[in-house]
Amino acid sequence: MEIYDSIAISSRIRLARNVEGLHFFTKLQSDIDAQYITGSVMKTLEKFDSFNFFSLKDLSLNECNALFEQHLISKELIENKDISSVAISEDEKIIVMINEEDHIREQCLENGFNLYKPYRRINKIDDEILASLPIAFNSDLGFITASPSNLGTGMRASVMCFLPAIALSGNLEEVLLRAKEGGLTVRGIYGEGSKGLGYFYQISNQGSLGLSEDEVIDKVSEFIYSLCQQEKDLRESLFEKNYNFYKDKCLRAYGTLLYAHILDEEEMIELLSLVKLGSVLGFLEITNEQKFQKLYYQGMSANLKEVFVFSDKKEENVVRAEYISNKVKELTKEV
Repeated sequence: MEIYDSIAISSRIRLARNVEGLHFFTKLQSDIDAQYITGSVMKTLEKFDSFNFFSLKDLSLNECNALFEQHLISKELIENKDISSVAISEDEKIIVMINEEDHIREQCLENGFNLYKPYRRINKIDDEILASLPIAFNSDLGFITASPSNLGTGMRASVMCFLPAIALSGNLEEVLLRAKEGGLTVRGIYGEGSKGLGYFYQISNQGSLGLSEDEVIDKVSEFIYSLCQQEKDLRESLFEKNYNFYKDKCLRAYGTLLYAHILDEEEMIELLSLVKLGSVLGFLEITNEQKFQKLYYQGMSANLKEVFVFSDKKEENVVRAEYISNKVKELTKEV
Protein backbone atom coordinates (compact mmCIF):
# COMPACT_ATOMS: atom_id res chain seq x y z
CA MET A 1 0.00 0.00 0.00
CA GLU A 2 2.87 2.42 0.76
CA ILE A 3 3.96 2.53 -2.88
CA TYR A 4 0.61 4.17 -3.66
CA ASP A 5 0.79 6.88 -0.98
CA SER A 6 2.34 9.38 -3.43
CA ILE A 7 -0.74 8.84 -5.62
CA ALA A 8 -3.64 8.29 -3.19
CA ILE A 9 -2.96 11.22 -0.84
CA SER A 10 -5.84 10.81 1.61
CA SER A 11 -8.91 8.67 2.31
CA ARG A 12 -12.22 9.97 3.66
CA ILE A 13 -15.46 8.43 4.89
CA ARG A 14 -18.51 10.67 5.25
CA LEU A 15 -21.87 9.65 6.71
CA ALA A 16 -25.12 11.62 6.26
CA ARG A 17 -27.74 11.44 9.03
CA ASN A 18 -31.01 13.24 9.75
CA VAL A 19 -33.25 13.44 12.81
CA GLU A 20 -36.61 11.77 12.37
CA GLY A 21 -39.62 14.10 12.39
CA LEU A 22 -37.69 17.28 11.54
CA HIS A 23 -37.55 19.01 8.16
CA PHE A 24 -34.27 19.25 6.26
CA PHE A 25 -32.26 22.40 6.97
CA THR A 26 -33.92 24.45 4.21
CA LYS A 27 -37.30 24.06 5.92
CA LEU A 28 -36.46 23.80 9.60
CA GLN A 29 -39.53 25.29 11.25
CA SER A 30 -37.68 27.20 13.95
CA ASP A 31 -34.31 27.96 15.48
CA ILE A 32 -35.39 25.66 18.30
CA ASP A 33 -35.15 22.66 15.94
CA ALA A 34 -31.65 23.68 14.87
CA GLN A 35 -30.61 24.19 18.49
CA TYR A 36 -32.04 20.79 19.44
CA ILE A 37 -29.97 19.04 16.76
CA THR A 38 -26.83 20.98 17.72
CA GLY A 39 -27.23 20.43 21.45
CA SER A 40 -27.97 16.73 21.06
CA VAL A 41 -24.96 16.06 18.84
CA MET A 42 -22.62 18.09 21.05
CA LYS A 43 -23.78 16.23 24.16
CA THR A 44 -23.15 12.90 22.41
CA LEU A 45 -19.67 13.91 21.27
CA GLU A 46 -18.71 15.03 24.76
CA LYS A 47 -18.41 11.32 25.61
CA PHE A 48 -15.30 11.22 23.42
CA ASP A 49 -13.65 14.17 25.18
CA SER A 50 -11.52 15.18 22.22
CA PHE A 51 -13.54 17.70 20.19
CA ASN A 52 -13.46 21.46 19.74
CA PHE A 53 -16.91 22.91 19.05
CA PHE A 54 -17.56 25.97 16.88
CA SER A 55 -20.82 27.76 16.16
CA LEU A 56 -20.28 29.35 12.74
CA LYS A 57 -22.27 32.46 13.65
CA ASP A 58 -19.55 33.19 16.23
CA LEU A 59 -16.80 33.00 13.59
CA SER A 60 -15.96 35.67 11.03
CA LEU A 61 -16.63 34.84 7.39
CA ASN A 62 -12.88 34.72 6.78
CA GLU A 63 -12.40 32.23 9.63
CA CYS A 64 -15.10 30.06 8.06
CA ASN A 65 -13.48 30.29 4.63
CA ALA A 66 -10.11 29.37 6.16
CA LEU A 67 -11.67 26.18 7.57
CA PHE A 68 -13.14 25.45 4.14
CA GLU A 69 -9.74 25.88 2.47
CA GLN A 70 -8.36 23.35 4.96
CA HIS A 71 -11.08 20.85 3.92
CA LEU A 72 -12.50 20.94 7.46
CA ILE A 73 -15.97 22.27 6.56
CA SER A 74 -18.11 22.59 3.43
CA LYS A 75 -19.50 25.54 1.50
CA GLU A 76 -23.01 24.43 2.49
CA LEU A 77 -22.14 24.73 6.18
CA ILE A 78 -20.95 28.31 5.60
CA GLU A 79 -24.14 29.11 3.67
CA ASN A 80 -26.12 28.03 6.77
CA LYS A 81 -23.85 30.10 9.03
CA ASP A 82 -26.71 31.36 11.24
CA ILE A 83 -27.68 27.86 12.40
CA SER A 84 -24.70 25.62 11.63
CA SER A 85 -21.95 24.27 13.87
CA VAL A 86 -18.94 22.01 13.60
CA ALA A 87 -17.08 19.71 15.97
CA ILE A 88 -13.42 19.10 15.09
CA SER A 89 -11.29 16.46 16.80
CA GLU A 90 -7.94 17.53 18.24
CA ASP A 91 -6.05 15.79 15.43
CA GLU A 92 -8.44 17.42 12.89
CA LYS A 93 -9.19 14.04 11.33
CA ILE A 94 -12.77 13.66 12.58
CA ILE A 95 -15.27 16.36 11.64
CA VAL A 96 -18.96 16.47 12.53
CA MET A 97 -20.89 19.18 10.70
CA ILE A 98 -24.31 20.11 12.09
CA ASN A 99 -27.14 21.64 10.03
CA GLU A 100 -25.38 21.37 6.70
CA GLU A 101 -27.28 19.85 3.73
CA ASP A 102 -28.22 17.07 6.17
CA HIS A 103 -28.77 17.59 9.88
CA ILE A 104 -25.56 15.71 10.66
CA ARG A 105 -22.53 15.02 8.43
CA GLU A 106 -19.89 12.87 10.13
CA GLN A 107 -16.56 12.44 8.40
CA CYS A 108 -13.11 11.05 9.07
CA LEU A 109 -10.01 11.76 7.00
CA GLU A 110 -6.77 9.76 7.10
CA ASN A 111 -3.52 10.15 5.19
CA GLY A 112 -2.75 7.66 2.44
CA PHE A 113 -4.90 4.96 0.87
CA ASN A 114 -6.93 2.97 3.40
CA LEU A 115 -10.67 3.58 3.51
CA TYR A 116 -11.27 1.08 6.28
CA LYS A 117 -9.13 3.05 8.74
CA PRO A 118 -11.33 6.20 8.70
CA TYR A 119 -14.44 4.00 8.54
CA ARG A 120 -13.53 2.22 11.78
CA ARG A 121 -12.94 5.57 13.52
CA ILE A 122 -16.09 7.32 12.33
CA ASN A 123 -18.22 4.22 12.95
CA LYS A 124 -17.64 4.59 16.71
CA ILE A 125 -18.97 8.15 16.54
CA ASP A 126 -21.89 7.06 14.40
CA ASP A 127 -22.88 4.27 16.79
CA GLU A 128 -23.19 6.81 19.62
CA ILE A 129 -25.23 9.23 17.48
CA LEU A 130 -27.58 6.45 16.37
CA ALA A 131 -28.01 5.36 20.00
CA SER A 132 -28.72 8.85 21.34
CA LEU A 133 -30.86 10.41 18.58
CA PRO A 134 -33.93 9.21 16.63
CA ILE A 135 -32.25 9.04 13.21
CA ALA A 136 -34.53 8.81 10.16
CA PHE A 137 -34.36 5.33 8.60
CA ASN A 138 -36.54 3.32 6.22
CA SER A 139 -36.35 -0.45 5.73
CA ASP A 140 -36.38 -0.05 1.93
CA LEU A 141 -34.50 3.23 1.44
CA GLY A 142 -32.03 3.04 4.32
CA PHE A 143 -30.99 6.31 5.96
CA ILE A 144 -33.20 9.19 4.80
CA THR A 145 -31.04 11.96 3.37
CA ALA A 146 -31.49 15.38 1.74
CA SER A 147 -29.99 14.13 -1.53
CA PRO A 148 -31.35 10.89 -3.08
CA SER A 149 -27.77 9.94 -4.01
CA ASN A 150 -27.01 9.42 -0.31
CA LEU A 151 -29.93 7.10 0.43
CA GLY A 152 -29.01 3.65 1.70
CA THR A 153 -25.95 3.68 3.93
CA GLY A 154 -25.66 7.47 3.67
CA MET A 155 -21.97 6.83 3.02
CA ARG A 156 -19.62 8.66 0.70
CA ALA A 157 -16.21 6.97 0.48
CA SER A 158 -13.65 9.13 -1.30
CA VAL A 159 -9.93 9.18 -2.02
CA MET A 160 -7.96 12.27 -3.00
CA CYS A 161 -5.54 11.30 -5.76
CA PHE A 162 -2.54 13.09 -7.26
CA LEU A 163 -2.61 12.13 -10.95
CA PRO A 164 -0.11 14.23 -12.92
CA ALA A 165 0.98 11.42 -15.25
CA ILE A 166 -2.59 10.50 -16.19
CA ALA A 167 -3.45 14.16 -16.81
CA LEU A 168 -0.25 15.04 -18.72
CA SER A 169 -0.42 11.91 -20.91
CA GLY A 170 -3.99 12.66 -22.03
CA ASN A 171 -5.60 9.70 -20.26
CA LEU A 172 -7.89 11.66 -17.95
CA GLU A 173 -11.02 11.42 -20.13
CA GLU A 174 -10.68 7.63 -20.22
CA VAL A 175 -10.45 7.59 -16.40
CA LEU A 176 -13.53 9.80 -16.08
CA LEU A 177 -15.52 7.52 -18.37
CA ARG A 178 -14.37 4.36 -16.59
CA ALA A 179 -15.29 5.87 -13.22
CA LYS A 180 -18.77 6.85 -14.43
CA GLU A 181 -19.39 3.38 -15.85
CA GLY A 182 -18.38 1.92 -12.48
CA GLY A 183 -20.83 4.09 -10.53
CA LEU A 184 -18.15 6.48 -9.30
CA THR A 185 -17.66 10.21 -9.66
CA VAL A 186 -14.50 12.31 -10.10
CA ARG A 187 -14.34 15.85 -8.69
CA GLY A 188 -11.69 18.53 -8.24
CA ILE A 189 -9.61 19.43 -5.21
CA TYR A 190 -12.53 21.08 -3.37
CA GLY A 191 -15.21 18.54 -4.23
CA GLU A 192 -18.38 19.05 -6.21
CA GLY A 193 -18.17 21.78 -8.85
CA SER A 194 -14.46 22.46 -8.36
CA LYS A 195 -11.69 22.16 -10.93
CA GLY A 196 -8.94 19.54 -10.90
CA LEU A 197 -6.24 22.05 -10.04
CA GLY A 198 -2.73 20.78 -9.52
CA TYR A 199 -3.58 17.31 -10.84
CA PHE A 200 -5.65 16.55 -7.71
CA TYR A 201 -8.87 14.59 -8.19
CA GLN A 202 -11.35 13.27 -5.63
CA ILE A 203 -12.85 9.88 -6.53
CA SER A 204 -15.94 8.65 -4.68
CA ASN A 205 -19.06 6.50 -5.01
CA GLN A 206 -22.04 8.14 -6.71
CA GLY A 207 -24.63 6.38 -4.57
CA SER A 208 -25.01 3.81 -1.83
CA LEU A 209 -28.59 2.52 -2.12
CA GLY A 210 -28.62 -1.28 -2.18
CA LEU A 211 -25.00 -1.55 -1.03
CA SER A 212 -23.54 -2.28 2.39
CA GLU A 213 -20.80 -0.08 3.88
CA ASP A 214 -18.20 -2.75 3.07
CA GLU A 215 -19.43 -3.00 -0.51
CA VAL A 216 -19.16 0.78 -0.98
CA ILE A 217 -15.61 0.82 0.39
CA ASP A 218 -14.53 -2.21 -1.65
CA LYS A 219 -16.01 -0.74 -4.84
CA VAL A 220 -14.11 2.53 -4.46
CA SER A 221 -10.93 0.78 -3.31
CA GLU A 222 -10.87 -1.57 -6.28
CA PHE A 223 -11.03 1.36 -8.69
CA ILE A 224 -8.34 3.27 -6.78
CA TYR A 225 -6.00 0.24 -6.90
CA SER A 226 -6.28 0.11 -10.70
CA LEU A 227 -5.91 3.90 -10.95
CA CYS A 228 -2.76 3.89 -8.81
CA GLN A 229 -1.22 1.19 -10.98
CA GLN A 230 -2.05 3.15 -14.13
CA GLU A 231 -0.55 6.36 -12.69
CA LYS A 232 2.56 4.48 -11.51
CA ASP A 233 3.14 2.95 -14.97
CA LEU A 234 2.62 6.28 -16.71
CA ARG A 235 5.04 8.04 -14.35
CA GLU A 236 7.73 5.55 -15.32
CA SER A 237 6.90 6.15 -18.98
CA LEU A 238 7.11 9.93 -18.57
CA PHE A 239 10.49 9.62 -16.91
CA GLU A 240 11.90 7.31 -19.60
CA LYS A 241 10.54 9.02 -22.72
CA ASN A 242 10.59 12.72 -21.74
CA TYR A 243 13.29 12.95 -19.07
CA ASN A 244 14.72 16.35 -20.08
CA PHE A 245 11.33 17.92 -20.80
CA TYR A 246 9.86 17.06 -17.38
CA LYS A 247 13.06 17.81 -15.50
CA ASP A 248 13.04 21.27 -17.06
CA LYS A 249 9.31 21.72 -16.35
CA CYS A 250 9.64 20.74 -12.68
CA LEU A 251 12.80 22.75 -12.04
CA ARG A 252 11.30 25.83 -13.73
CA ALA A 253 8.32 25.54 -11.36
CA TYR A 254 10.70 25.20 -8.42
CA GLY A 255 12.63 28.29 -9.50
CA THR A 256 9.43 30.31 -9.98
CA LEU A 257 8.23 29.46 -6.46
CA LEU A 258 11.60 30.46 -5.03
CA TYR A 259 11.93 33.79 -6.84
CA ALA A 260 8.49 35.00 -8.01
CA HIS A 261 7.44 38.41 -6.71
CA ILE A 262 3.74 37.92 -7.52
CA LEU A 263 1.83 34.64 -7.12
CA ASP A 264 -1.92 34.05 -7.33
CA GLU A 265 -3.74 31.06 -5.84
CA GLU A 266 -4.21 29.04 -9.01
CA GLU A 267 -0.62 29.46 -10.16
CA MET A 268 0.60 28.54 -6.68
CA ILE A 269 -1.31 25.25 -6.76
CA GLU A 270 -0.06 24.36 -10.23
CA LEU A 271 3.57 25.17 -9.37
CA LEU A 272 3.49 23.31 -6.05
CA SER A 273 2.14 20.28 -7.90
CA LEU A 274 4.97 20.40 -10.45
CA VAL A 275 7.46 20.49 -7.57
CA LYS A 276 5.60 17.50 -6.09
CA LEU A 277 5.92 15.74 -9.46
CA GLY A 278 9.63 16.65 -9.50
CA SER A 279 9.98 14.91 -6.16
CA VAL A 280 8.19 11.80 -7.46
CA LEU A 281 10.44 11.67 -10.54
CA GLY A 282 13.61 12.24 -8.49
CA PHE A 283 14.56 15.73 -9.66
CA LEU A 284 13.77 17.35 -6.29
CA GLU A 285 13.47 16.22 -2.69
CA ILE A 286 10.63 17.19 -0.35
CA THR A 287 11.95 16.82 3.19
CA ASN A 288 8.55 16.78 4.92
CA GLU A 289 5.60 15.63 2.80
CA GLN A 290 2.88 16.51 5.34
CA LYS A 291 4.16 20.06 5.85
CA PHE A 292 4.53 20.50 2.08
CA GLN A 293 0.94 19.32 1.51
CA LYS A 294 -0.30 21.98 3.95
CA LEU A 295 1.15 24.72 1.71
CA TYR A 296 -1.79 24.18 -0.66
CA TYR A 297 -4.17 25.72 1.86
CA GLN A 298 -1.73 27.87 3.86
CA GLY A 299 -1.18 29.94 0.73
CA MET A 300 -4.91 30.35 0.04
CA SER A 301 -6.55 33.73 0.53
CA ALA A 302 -8.49 33.20 3.77
CA ASN A 303 -5.66 31.37 5.53
CA LEU A 304 -3.19 34.09 4.52
CA LYS A 305 -5.54 36.70 5.98
CA GLU A 306 -5.47 34.87 9.31
CA VAL A 307 -1.70 35.51 9.47
CA PHE A 308 -0.99 38.65 7.40
CA VAL A 309 -2.66 42.01 6.80
CA PHE A 310 -2.95 43.22 3.21
CA SER A 311 -5.17 45.77 1.51
CA ASP A 312 -6.11 44.22 -1.83
CA LYS A 313 -5.63 41.26 -4.19
CA LYS A 314 -2.48 42.76 -5.68
CA GLU A 315 -0.80 43.01 -2.28
CA GLU A 316 -2.11 39.55 -1.36
CA ASN A 317 -0.32 38.02 -4.36
CA VAL A 318 2.96 39.64 -3.27
CA VAL A 319 2.54 38.39 0.31
CA ARG A 320 1.74 34.89 -0.98
CA ALA A 321 4.84 34.81 -3.19
CA GLU A 322 7.16 35.70 -0.30
CA TYR A 323 5.45 33.31 2.14
CA ILE A 324 5.49 30.32 -0.23
CA SER A 325 9.06 31.05 -1.30
CA ASN A 326 10.26 30.87 2.31
CA LYS A 327 8.34 27.64 2.94
CA VAL A 328 9.57 25.97 -0.26
CA LYS A 329 13.19 26.86 0.66
CA GLU A 330 12.60 25.22 4.04
CA LEU A 331 10.89 22.06 2.80
CA THR A 332 12.54 21.21 -0.56
CA LYS A 333 15.92 20.92 -2.19
CA GLU A 334 17.33 20.03 -5.59
CA VAL A 335 18.78 16.54 -5.92
